[in-house]
Amino acid sequence: MADKHVHTFPGRYDEIQRICQFVADGAAACGLDATAVFHIELACDEACTNVIEHAYGGEDLGSIRVGWHCVGDAFIITIHDNGRSFDPDAVPKPSLPDLPEGAPPPDIDDVKVGGLGIHFMEQLMDEISFSFDGDAGNTLTLVKKNV
Repeated sequence: MADKHVHTFPGRYDEIQRICQFVADGAAACGLDATAVFHIELACDEACTNVIEHAYGGEDLGSIRVGWHCVGDAFIITIHDNGRSFDPDAVPKPSLPDLPEGAPPPDIDDVKVGGLGIHFMEQLMDEISFSFDGDAGNTLTLVKKNV
């Protein structure tokens, strides 16, 4: 299945579920298992929330173009917006304490805000990359391997 499937959604929080379903349906059609599909949905939810919140600065201020396709064992998603430019290197790495195996999670008040969304996407996906073009906008590429 090498065809690329693309759909443009309004930049609204209530559209995120539709975006995630569009991508999840594609992942399932490409043969990814339920765990991989769930990881993809979580990463897409986080990415689209960030587009609305940070790139556009609110709802109904732009659209989100989402595409997916399969190449070999890779399921590739692109999420594009025309909002403010995004430099992932400018986002501080999250301050997460090192915990021994089996330790309870840290108190949420002890975790600094910032960078968690990118961290979660990096943990859920096999590859993530960002590109920005002053004329074309922001594009996030997420890759999940079908293993």
